[in-house]
Amino acid sequence: MTPMEALQQHQQLCDELHQLALDENRFLQQHQRAPGEALRERKRGLIGRLDTTLAALRAAPRGAGTPAFRAALEKVRARILQVLQLDRENEQLLLRYSLAAGRRPSSDHPDATGRPVAAPAPSLLQRIYSRHA
Repeated sequence: MTPMEALQQHQQLCDELHQLALDENRFLQQHQRAPGEALRERKRGLIGRLDTTLAALRAAPRGAGTPAFRAALEKVRARILQVLQLDRENEQLLLRYSLAAGRRPSSDHPDATGRPVAAPAPSLLQRIYSRHA
């Protein structure tokens, strides 16, 4: 496989990953809950294919510095950045909705002495998450 063919194959997969991230984002915003098993299976399949396309890119001969190759490479990099940004947004939405769904009155959370314990504020959890992301 030539470097250009490997890159085009990888670009097609990145486009599919972008569409998946858009679908996941749309689902999260509409339903405000975690996506179902079908979406997770689709993601697993694409991630498995990602390993294959990355291996093909690594195995392709070096030195494909033609202008067309560089332009295609920049297009793939831009798509990867879009996927990463969408994925981060999806993670934050998922965190927000899972915290809201898991929230119960404080009387349901007694401590060791039996006294009710207030749940941590979502803003605190968001700050912790952003600090470690």
